[in-house]
Amino acid sequence: MRTESGHDLRHHGDAEVRDDGGSLVDLAVNVRADTPPVWLREHIAASLGGLAAYPDGRAARAAVASRHGLPVERVLLTAGAAEAFVLLARALKVRRPVVVHPQFTEPEAALRDAGHTVGRVLLREADGFRLDPAAVPEDADLVVIGNPTNPTSVLHPADAIAGLARPGRVLVVDEAFMDAVPGEREALAGRVDVPGLVVLRSLTKTWGLAGLRIGYVLAAPQTVEDLQRAQPLWPVSTPALAAAEACVGLRAVAEAAHAAHRIAADRAHLSAGLARFAPAGLRVAGPAQGPFVLVRLPRASTVRRRLRDLGYAVRRGDTFPGLDEEWLRLAVRDRATTDGFLRALERALQH
Repeated sequence: MRTESGHDLRHHGDAEVRDDGGSLVDLAVNVRADTPPVWLREHIAASLGGLAAYPDGRAARAAVASRHGLPVERVLLTAGAAEAFVLLARALKVRRPVVVHPQFTEPEAALRDAGHTVGRVLLREADGFRLDPAAVPEDADLVVIGNPTNPTSVLHPADAIAGLARPGRVLVVDEAFMDAVPGEREALAGRVDVPGLVVLRSLTKTWGLAGLRIGYVLAAPQTVEDLQRAQPLWPVSTPALAAAEACVGLRAVAEAAHAAHRIAADRAHLSAGLARFAPAGLRVAGPAQGPFVLVRLPRASTVRRRLRDLGYAVRRGDTFPGLDEEWLRLAVRDRATTDGFLRALERALQH
Protein backbone atom coordinates (compact mmCIF):
# COMPACT_ATOMS: atom_id res chain seq x y z
CA MET A 1 0.00 0.00 0.00
CA ARG A 2 1.64 3.22 -1.20
CA THR A 3 0.15 6.41 0.24
CA GLU A 4 -0.02 9.85 -1.26
CA SER A 5 3.27 10.61 0.50
CA GLY A 6 4.92 7.75 -1.39
CA HIS A 7 5.53 5.41 1.56
CA ASP A 8 4.89 1.71 1.04
CA LEU A 9 3.10 0.92 4.29
CA ARG A 10 2.97 -2.80 3.57
CA HIS A 11 6.72 -3.23 3.14
CA HIS A 12 8.22 -5.06 6.13
CA GLY A 13 11.62 -6.44 7.02
CA ASP A 14 10.82 -9.97 5.89
CA ALA A 15 10.78 -8.73 2.29
CA GLU A 16 14.57 -8.33 2.53
CA VAL A 17 15.13 -12.04 3.18
CA ARG A 18 12.50 -13.69 0.99
CA ASP A 19 13.33 -15.51 -2.24
CA ASP A 20 16.94 -14.68 -3.21
CA GLY A 21 17.59 -13.21 0.27
CA GLY A 22 17.19 -16.49 2.10
CA SER A 23 20.93 -17.09 2.31
CA LEU A 24 21.76 -13.65 3.71
CA VAL A 25 22.70 -12.91 7.29
CA ASP A 26 19.49 -11.34 8.54
CA LEU A 27 19.68 -7.92 10.21
CA ALA A 28 16.41 -6.86 8.60
CA VAL A 29 13.87 -8.77 10.71
CA ASN A 30 13.46 -7.91 14.39
CA VAL A 31 12.80 -11.47 15.56
CA ARG A 32 15.37 -12.57 18.14
CA ALA A 33 17.97 -14.89 16.66
CA ASP A 34 18.25 -18.56 17.69
CA THR A 35 14.60 -18.82 18.69
CA PRO A 36 12.29 -20.44 19.56
CA PRO A 37 14.27 -22.26 22.26
CA VAL A 38 14.18 -26.04 22.37
CA TRP A 39 11.89 -26.19 25.40
CA LEU A 40 9.33 -23.99 23.66
CA ARG A 41 9.46 -25.98 20.41
CA GLU A 42 8.88 -29.16 22.40
CA HIS A 43 5.97 -27.59 24.28
CA ILE A 44 4.34 -26.47 21.04
CA ALA A 45 4.94 -29.86 19.44
CA ALA A 46 3.22 -31.56 22.38
CA SER A 47 0.05 -29.60 21.61
CA LEU A 48 -0.28 -31.15 18.15
CA GLY A 49 -2.05 -34.18 19.56
CA GLY A 50 -5.04 -31.95 20.25
CA LEU A 51 -5.51 -30.58 16.74
CA ALA A 52 -8.73 -32.51 16.18
CA ALA A 53 -10.47 -30.39 18.82
CA TYR A 54 -11.41 -26.75 18.37
CA PRO A 55 -9.04 -24.34 20.11
CA ASP A 56 -9.87 -23.43 23.70
CA GLY A 57 -8.18 -20.19 24.71
CA ARG A 58 -9.32 -20.00 28.33
CA ALA A 59 -6.11 -21.27 29.93
CA ALA A 60 -3.89 -19.06 27.78
CA ARG A 61 -6.07 -16.04 28.41
CA ALA A 62 -5.93 -16.64 32.14
CA ALA A 63 -2.15 -17.04 31.99
CA VAL A 64 -1.76 -13.70 30.18
CA ALA A 65 -4.05 -12.03 32.70
CA SER A 66 -1.99 -13.44 35.57
CA ARG A 67 1.24 -12.29 33.94
CA HIS A 68 0.02 -8.69 34.02
CA GLY A 69 -2.07 -8.82 37.19
CA LEU A 70 -5.33 -8.24 35.35
CA PRO A 71 -8.75 -9.88 35.27
CA VAL A 72 -9.30 -12.09 32.23
CA GLU A 73 -12.01 -9.73 30.98
CA ARG A 74 -9.22 -7.26 30.09
CA VAL A 75 -7.36 -9.74 27.83
CA LEU A 76 -7.92 -10.64 24.18
CA LEU A 77 -5.71 -13.17 22.41
CA THR A 78 -4.93 -12.41 18.77
CA ALA A 79 -3.14 -13.92 15.80
CA GLY A 80 -0.15 -11.67 16.36
CA ALA A 81 -0.28 -7.96 17.14
CA ALA A 82 -1.00 -7.30 13.46
CA GLU A 83 -4.48 -8.80 13.82
CA ALA A 84 -5.14 -6.44 16.72
CA PHE A 85 -4.52 -3.42 14.49
CA VAL A 86 -7.10 -4.71 12.01
CA LEU A 87 -9.63 -5.32 14.80
CA LEU A 88 -9.13 -1.82 16.19
CA ALA A 89 -9.59 -0.28 12.76
CA ARG A 90 -12.77 -2.24 12.04
CA ALA A 91 -14.45 -2.38 15.43
CA LEU A 92 -13.93 1.05 16.95
CA LYS A 93 -16.13 3.96 15.91
CA VAL A 94 -13.60 6.77 15.61
CA ARG A 95 -13.67 9.97 13.59
CA ARG A 96 -10.11 11.28 13.73
CA PRO A 97 -7.44 8.61 14.18
CA VAL A 98 -3.84 9.79 14.44
CA VAL A 99 -0.67 7.71 14.20
CA VAL A 100 2.60 8.93 15.70
CA HIS A 101 5.41 8.33 13.20
CA PRO A 102 8.00 7.09 12.41
CA GLN A 103 6.65 3.77 13.66
CA PHE A 104 5.41 0.37 12.54
CA THR A 105 3.25 1.08 9.51
CA GLU A 106 0.62 -1.64 9.88
CA PRO A 107 -1.66 0.41 12.19
CA GLU A 108 -2.05 3.13 9.58
CA ALA A 109 -2.44 0.61 6.78
CA ALA A 110 -5.22 -1.17 8.70
CA LEU A 111 -7.01 2.09 9.44
CA ARG A 112 -6.84 3.14 5.79
CA ASP A 113 -8.11 -0.24 4.64
CA ALA A 114 -11.10 0.22 6.97
CA GLY A 115 -11.95 3.52 5.29
CA HIS A 116 -10.51 5.93 7.82
CA THR A 117 -8.70 9.15 6.98
CA VAL A 118 -5.55 8.95 9.08
CA GLY A 119 -3.69 11.90 10.53
CA ARG A 120 0.04 11.77 11.15
CA VAL A 121 2.22 13.25 13.85
CA LEU A 122 5.81 13.18 12.57
CA LEU A 123 8.45 13.17 15.29
CA ARG A 124 11.67 14.94 14.36
CA GLU A 125 15.21 13.66 14.12
CA ALA A 126 16.36 16.94 15.68
CA ASP A 127 14.40 15.99 18.81
CA GLY A 128 15.76 12.45 18.86
CA PHE A 129 12.36 11.20 17.63
CA ARG A 130 11.05 11.72 21.17
CA LEU A 131 7.36 12.21 21.75
CA ASP A 132 6.07 15.77 21.70
CA PRO A 133 2.63 15.47 23.36
CA ALA A 134 1.70 18.96 22.19
CA ALA A 135 1.93 17.78 18.57
CA VAL A 136 -0.99 15.38 19.00
CA PRO A 137 -4.25 17.12 18.00
CA GLU A 138 -6.64 17.60 20.90
CA ASP A 139 -9.57 16.31 18.86
CA ALA A 140 -7.88 13.03 17.93
CA ASP A 141 -10.11 10.25 19.25
CA LEU A 142 -7.65 7.44 18.46
CA VAL A 143 -3.89 7.82 18.97
CA VAL A 144 -1.41 5.07 18.10
CA ILE A 145 2.19 5.07 19.32
CA GLY A 146 4.87 2.40 19.70
CA ASN A 147 7.04 1.98 22.78
CA PRO A 148 9.84 1.24 22.28
CA THR A 149 9.14 2.51 18.79
CA ASN A 150 9.95 0.58 15.65
CA PRO A 151 12.12 1.70 13.80
CA THR A 152 13.59 4.52 15.92
CA SER A 153 14.28 2.34 19.00
CA VAL A 154 13.17 5.24 21.19
CA LEU A 155 11.69 4.39 24.59
CA HIS A 156 9.20 7.08 25.52
CA PRO A 157 8.46 7.84 29.19
CA ALA A 158 5.32 6.03 30.31
CA ASP A 159 4.02 9.20 31.96
CA ALA A 160 4.37 11.14 28.71
CA ILE A 161 2.34 8.54 26.83
CA ALA A 162 -0.25 8.22 29.60
CA GLY A 163 -0.58 12.00 29.44
CA LEU A 164 -2.06 11.63 25.96
CA ALA A 165 -5.19 10.03 27.44
CA ARG A 166 -8.37 12.09 27.15
CA PRO A 167 -12.07 11.46 27.76
CA GLY A 168 -13.47 9.90 24.59
CA ARG A 169 -10.03 9.00 23.21
CA VAL A 170 -8.62 5.52 22.62
CA LEU A 171 -4.88 5.44 23.31
CA VAL A 172 -3.20 2.50 21.58
CA VAL A 173 0.33 1.67 22.71
CA ASP A 174 2.21 -0.95 20.71
CA GLU A 175 4.53 -2.67 23.20
CA ALA A 176 5.60 -5.46 20.84
CA PHE A 177 9.26 -4.97 21.85
CA MET A 178 8.81 -3.99 25.50
CA ASP A 179 9.93 -7.39 26.80
CA ALA A 180 13.31 -6.70 25.15
CA VAL A 181 13.78 -3.70 27.47
CA PRO A 182 15.50 -4.58 30.77
CA GLY A 183 12.94 -4.36 33.54
CA GLU A 184 10.26 -3.42 31.00
CA ARG A 185 10.65 0.10 32.31
CA GLU A 186 8.13 2.57 30.88
CA ALA A 187 5.63 -0.26 30.23
CA LEU A 188 1.93 0.54 30.45
CA ALA A 189 0.80 -3.09 30.29
CA GLY A 190 -1.14 -3.86 33.44
CA ARG A 191 -2.18 -0.25 34.07
CA VAL A 192 -5.91 0.26 34.68
CA ASP A 193 -5.77 3.92 35.69
CA VAL A 194 -5.31 5.35 32.18
CA PRO A 195 -8.69 5.98 30.50
CA GLY A 196 -9.06 4.54 27.01
CA LEU A 197 -5.73 2.67 27.19
CA VAL A 198 -5.21 -0.26 24.81
CA VAL A 199 -1.85 -2.05 25.05
CA LEU A 200 -0.75 -4.51 22.37
CA ARG A 201 1.84 -7.19 23.03
CA SER A 202 3.49 -9.63 20.63
CA LEU A 203 5.05 -12.97 21.49
CA THR A 204 6.57 -13.38 18.03
CA LYS A 205 9.62 -11.13 18.45
CA THR A 206 11.34 -12.32 21.61
CA TRP A 207 10.34 -15.96 21.14
CA GLY A 208 10.82 -16.39 17.38
CA LEU A 209 7.18 -17.23 16.67
CA ALA A 210 6.49 -14.99 13.67
CA GLY A 211 5.29 -18.03 11.72
CA LEU A 212 2.89 -19.07 14.48
CA ARG A 213 1.17 -15.66 14.93
CA ILE A 214 0.40 -14.98 18.57
CA GLY A 215 -0.12 -11.77 20.52
CA TYR A 216 -2.66 -10.14 22.78
CA VAL A 217 -4.56 -6.99 23.68
CA LEU A 218 -4.91 -5.50 27.15
CA ALA A 219 -7.84 -3.10 27.44
CA ALA A 220 -11.03 -2.25 29.28
CA PRO A 221 -13.58 -5.11 29.23
CA GLN A 222 -15.97 -3.26 26.90
CA THR A 223 -13.18 -2.62 24.40
CA VAL A 224 -12.17 -6.26 24.57
CA GLU A 225 -15.77 -7.26 23.86
CA ASP A 226 -15.96 -4.89 20.89
CA LEU A 227 -12.75 -6.27 19.40
CA GLN A 228 -13.74 -9.87 20.08
CA ARG A 229 -16.98 -9.43 18.11
CA ALA A 230 -14.88 -8.41 15.10
CA GLN A 231 -12.81 -11.59 15.29
CA PRO A 232 -13.69 -14.78 13.43
CA LEU A 233 -14.44 -17.87 15.46
CA TRP A 234 -11.38 -19.62 16.89
CA PRO A 235 -8.91 -16.95 15.68
CA VAL A 236 -5.90 -18.40 17.53
CA SER A 237 -4.75 -21.95 16.80
CA THR A 238 -4.15 -24.61 19.45
CA PRO A 239 -0.32 -24.53 19.00
CA ALA A 240 -0.36 -20.73 19.28
CA LEU A 241 -2.43 -20.95 22.47
CA ALA A 242 0.05 -23.44 23.90
CA ALA A 243 2.86 -21.03 23.04
CA ALA A 244 1.07 -18.10 24.65
CA GLU A 245 0.53 -19.97 27.91
CA ALA A 246 4.17 -21.02 27.99
CA CYS A 247 5.65 -17.64 27.06
CA VAL A 248 3.96 -15.77 29.91
CA GLY A 249 4.90 -18.34 32.55
CA LEU A 250 7.48 -17.64 35.26
CA ARG A 251 10.25 -19.55 33.50
CA ALA A 252 9.72 -17.72 30.23
CA VAL A 253 9.44 -14.28 31.83
CA ALA A 254 12.75 -14.87 33.63
CA GLU A 255 14.38 -16.07 30.40
CA ALA A 256 13.10 -13.04 28.50
CA ALA A 257 14.43 -10.74 31.22
CA HIS A 258 17.87 -12.35 30.91
CA ALA A 259 17.72 -12.01 27.12
CA ALA A 260 16.82 -8.33 27.45
CA HIS A 261 20.06 -7.64 29.33
CA ARG A 262 22.03 -9.58 26.73
CA ILE A 263 20.35 -7.61 23.93
CA ALA A 264 21.26 -4.35 25.67
CA ALA A 265 24.92 -5.40 25.82
CA ASP A 266 24.89 -6.53 22.19
CA ARG A 267 23.23 -3.26 21.15
CA ALA A 268 25.92 -1.26 22.92
CA HIS A 269 28.55 -3.27 21.03
CA LEU A 270 26.81 -2.56 17.72
CA SER A 271 26.42 1.15 18.48
CA ALA A 272 30.09 1.45 19.47
CA GLY A 273 31.13 -0.24 16.24
CA LEU A 274 28.92 2.03 14.17
CA ALA A 275 30.40 5.13 15.84
CA ARG A 276 33.67 4.65 14.00
CA PHE A 277 31.89 5.37 10.71
CA ALA A 278 30.91 8.87 11.78
CA PRO A 279 33.54 10.40 9.44
CA ALA A 280 31.63 8.74 6.57
CA GLY A 281 28.49 10.59 7.66
CA LEU A 282 26.83 7.74 9.56
CA ARG A 283 24.67 8.76 12.52
CA VAL A 284 22.89 6.50 14.98
CA ALA A 285 19.49 7.66 16.20
CA GLY A 286 19.31 7.34 19.88
CA PRO A 287 19.76 6.49 22.51
CA ALA A 288 18.44 3.19 21.18
CA GLN A 289 16.53 1.06 23.70
CA GLY A 290 14.99 -1.68 21.53
CA PRO A 291 16.48 -4.77 19.84
CA PHE A 292 17.35 -2.70 16.76
CA VAL A 293 19.00 0.61 15.87
CA LEU A 294 18.17 3.23 13.27
CA VAL A 295 21.03 4.79 11.32
CA ARG A 296 21.29 7.58 8.80
CA LEU A 297 24.00 7.72 6.19
CA PRO A 298 24.49 9.20 2.75
CA ARG A 299 23.55 6.94 -0.18
CA ALA A 300 21.99 4.43 2.20
CA SER A 301 20.11 2.66 -0.60
CA THR A 302 23.38 2.06 -2.45
CA VAL A 303 25.06 0.84 0.73
CA ARG A 304 22.14 -1.52 1.36
CA ARG A 305 22.58 -3.08 -2.09
CA ARG A 306 26.32 -3.46 -1.54
CA LEU A 307 25.69 -5.11 1.80
CA ARG A 308 23.42 -7.64 0.07
CA ASP A 309 26.26 -8.46 -2.30
CA LEU A 310 28.44 -9.01 0.76
CA GLY A 311 25.87 -11.34 2.34
CA TYR A 312 23.93 -9.08 4.74
CA ALA A 313 20.28 -7.99 4.70
CA VAL A 314 19.28 -4.74 6.43
CA ARG A 315 15.93 -2.96 6.55
CA ARG A 316 15.38 0.05 4.30
CA GLY A 317 13.96 3.02 6.15
CA ASP A 318 12.22 5.00 3.43
CA THR A 319 8.93 3.10 3.79
CA PHE A 320 8.39 4.65 7.24
CA PRO A 321 6.58 8.01 7.22
CA GLY A 322 8.96 10.62 8.54
CA LEU A 323 12.05 8.93 7.09
CA ASP A 324 13.62 8.95 3.64
CA GLU A 325 16.09 6.91 1.60
CA GLU A 326 19.01 7.85 3.86
CA TRP A 327 17.81 5.63 6.72
CA LEU A 328 18.44 1.97 7.53
CA ARG A 329 17.28 -0.18 10.45
CA LEU A 330 19.64 -2.82 11.85
CA ALA A 331 18.56 -5.66 14.11
CA VAL A 332 20.76 -6.33 17.14
CA ARG A 333 22.59 -9.63 16.88
CA ASP A 334 25.34 -11.41 18.83
CA ARG A 335 28.83 -9.92 18.82
CA ALA A 336 30.30 -12.30 16.25
CA THR A 337 27.51 -11.54 13.79
CA THR A 338 27.82 -7.82 14.47
CA ASP A 339 31.58 -7.86 13.95
CA GLY A 340 31.11 -9.59 10.59
CA PHE A 341 28.50 -7.02 9.63
CA LEU A 342 30.73 -4.11 10.62
CA ARG A 343 33.51 -5.47 8.41
CA ALA A 344 31.04 -5.75 5.53
CA LEU A 345 29.79 -2.22 6.20
CA GLU A 346 33.33 -0.90 6.04
CA ARG A 347 33.81 -2.56 2.66
CA ALA A 348 30.47 -1.25 1.42
CA LEU A 349 31.35 2.30 2.38
CA GLN A 350 34.85 2.08 0.92
CA HIS A 351 33.53 0.73 -2.36
